[in-house]
Amino acid sequence: MKLNGSEIIVECLKEQGVDTIFGYPGGAILNVYDALYKHSDEITHILTSHEQGASHAADGYARATGKVGVCFATSGPGATNLVTGIATAYMDSVPIVAITCNVTVPLLGKDSFQEVDIAGITMPVTKHSYIVKNVKDLAKTIRNAFRIAKSGRPGPVLVDITKDVTAAECDYVRQTPRPVDRITASITETDIDRAVSLIKKSKKPYIFVGGGAVISEASEELKKFVYKVDAPVCDSLMGKGAFDGSDSRYTGMLGMHGTKTSNYGVSECDLLIVVGARFSDRVTGNAKKFAKNAKILQFDVDAAEINKNIRTDASVIGDALEILKRVNEKLEQQDHSDWMEHIMAYKVEYPMRHNRNTLNGPLIMEKIYELTNGDAIITTDVGQHQMWAAQHYKFKNPRTLLTSGGLGTMGYGLGACIGAKVGCKDKTVVNIAGDGCFRMNMNEIATATRYNIPVIEVVFNNHVLGMVRQWQDLFYGKRYSATVLDDQVDFVKVSEGMGAKAYNINTIEEFEKAFKEAVELNIPCVLDCHIDREDKVFPMVSPGAPISEAFDREDLNKREAGGR
Repeated sequence: MKLNGSEIIVECLKEQGVDTIFGYPGGAILNVYDALYKHSDEITHILTSHEQGASHAADGYARATGKVGVCFATSGPGATNLVTGIATAYMDSVPIVAITCNVTVPLLGKDSFQEVDIAGITMPVTKHSYIVKNVKDLAKTIRNAFRIAKSGRPGPVLVDITKDVTAAECDYVRQTPRPVDRITASITETDIDRAVSLIKKSKKPYIFVGGGAVISEASEELKKFVYKVDAPVCDSLMGKGAFDGSDSRYTGMLGMHGTKTSNYGVSECDLLIVVGARFSDRVTGNAKKFAKNAKILQFDVDAAEINKNIRTDASVIGDALEILKRVNEKLEQQDHSDWMEHIMAYKVEYPMRHNRNTLNGPLIMEKIYELTNGDAIITTDVGQHQMWAAQHYKFKNPRTLLTSGGLGTMGYGLGACIGAKVGCKDKTVVNIAGDGCFRMNMNEIATATRYNIPVIEVVFNNHVLGMVRQWQDLFYGKRYSATVLDDQVDFVKVSEGMGAKAYNINTIEEFEKAFKEAVELNIPCVLDCHIDREDKVFPMVSPGAPISEAFDREDLNKREAGGR
């Protein structure tokens, strides 16, 4: 049948099973929105308050559901407002397809009104960027975009379409998408045998889990592997929930704000088995001293990650689930009881401590875990609150912590929270934000109230840019340059002005009451929680130091008192 370009776009989205789009219209994309209007019973469109909110919502939807997230924007500033969200998705391997429209082909390259080379701008932060100038290429391009976004190591794809293409007509034939196969051809028996041999020879193995284990849906096979190896488990920020955070073998996050148990254990192990993690600098600390006593065995779908940041002794390239299955088939049950006992003693000696007498971030996260039975989806912005969420909420399942790990995007959380709730309507979805981050995306509260998307926004309000100030306190001689937020902004009034139910919180008792009510009301709610600006995230590793030198408040007090 003959359709115009806008109708082809909508039909291709339907082919791909798209049920939700997050976006913001404008002149160049108007034809597409007109076509979308006719299919509003099949595809829901969420009008966000800002295009960046749309890209973060598509990202949150993708992370929570495992599907491809979709966002729309018009040309020029509409398209450029997507860039931060696209880069966020790229750094964390999140499959989204961003569809933008541009000026007509004759106006390209002439500094036309609201013209920008968005395909060129996004090229470094996408798996692929397209510009479609011929309607005959449109359907194929959109289909390729979805396939690229979700294949191998997932990531964002941008499709920019000129406005004349959205109006031109072309024959359209519906196609059923081909399934995306797992990457298995690169998994060799030689590599599997080498991995099994290293594990058998190890006396002190440690397993480090990253976001790749979440993406590959490898949780069940990972659990079998952990128990077969008989090893302790730590994770990266992106790996949260791939292995049950309430399991006794779990020792917490690794790295700059990881637990002492994980940091000391990895520093002492003789084999570090890395499942779907990329050795971020926030994990390794001083790379030259990272796991210096260990051989490194890495499982990863992306060959480019092998030996990029840390030299490995062996690796297997391919889908994490398939690798674990094959290793599990060949590996006999191991026994490392002495090593496990040693690590469990560390867990007893170095628990995560915090003040239980005043309202603070760790206490709030523990209360949220208790009140949700650990079954909520938690999104976060970036900073101290993000680390407290990672440290003190036990993530039992994958796709339950949605956070900007690679890019560290302030303003990510609320948009992602909306996207996650739209995709997982039966889940309690909570965004954890600092007051600095909330200022960047609080306009998306209006999006939540417009559609009555019942998200719960918890603001850790310490009237400072907490993590930056923590660094200024510890490493910059307490020179608090541009990090103090003492002003007259009232988050409760602002939130109420956008239609949300809002609470002013000063005690843990007030928090518990308000949070319970927010869950029961099932409407957008904002909890403004006032905490002390002197609160810090511990443990911590100083920049440039090895992770074996993690310190906490007690260590800091000893140093300041002249102790060792």
